[in-house]
Amino acid sequence: MANPTAAMLVIGDEILSGRTRDANMHYLAGELTTHGIDLKEVRVVSDDAAAIVSAVQTLSAGYDHVFTSGGIGPTHDDITADCMAQAFGCSIDVRADARALLEAHYKNSGLELNEARLRMARIPDGAALIDNPVSTAPGFTIENVHVMAGVPSVFRAMVASVLPTLTGGAPLLSQSLRIMRGEGDIAEILGKVAADFADLSIGCYPFQKDGAYGANVVVRGSEGARVDAAITRLADELEL
Repeated sequence: MANPTAAMLVIGDEILSGRTRDANMHYLAGELTTHGIDLKEVRVVSDDAAAIVSAVQTLSAGYDHVFTSGGIGPTHDDITADCMAQAFGCSIDVRADARALLEAHYKNSGLELNEARLRMARIPDGAALIDNPVSTAPGFTIENVHVMAGVPSVFRAMVASVLPTLTGGAPLLSQSLRIMRGEGDIAEILGKVAADFADLSIGCYPFQKDGAYGANVVVRGSEGARVDAAITRLADELEL
């Protein structure tokens, strides 16, 4: 049986402007690989409601799971929750359980739960809260979309809360060969082996070091024996 599929939607003008370097995609990809969920697509959109709604509707229809990051904070440009409600045709308002979490958190912190902070308790109808042990303000899951914060430490904590609730498949295994030859010299052999092992992913990643060309060939798959066989075949064909 094929593994469940996933997409990621990264939301934020700061990512597209280059002001902030996204770290969440790299983390999520690794965690999903270990859990046996295949990440198939990543999109980045600006803080534009129409773009967010369109992207989430498309990705939700195309994959088993969608993970979003960004835009669920207390400021005016945090519009992700409203966009999720619009995308799925439901209402949104401050929810009692989310508000209770924030009230307890800010009481313990000695800070006021003002209107801005209360925005983080606005949850679309029918959504399930995602636990946030770092800063309390919850994410949420609506349909097959898991809506999480953009701050890396909070994003990672939310991923840790969500993944145990999802059914995964076979973890993706990988092995690599470092070959001190240019891609053009090994392309024909790689193509033949890739055709014979069509159930695996075989990627070639070139590098240059001290004036010499080389490539790291990476074989990925869910069956260890097949990955081993492909690596052995490549090593034999390339006379390593």
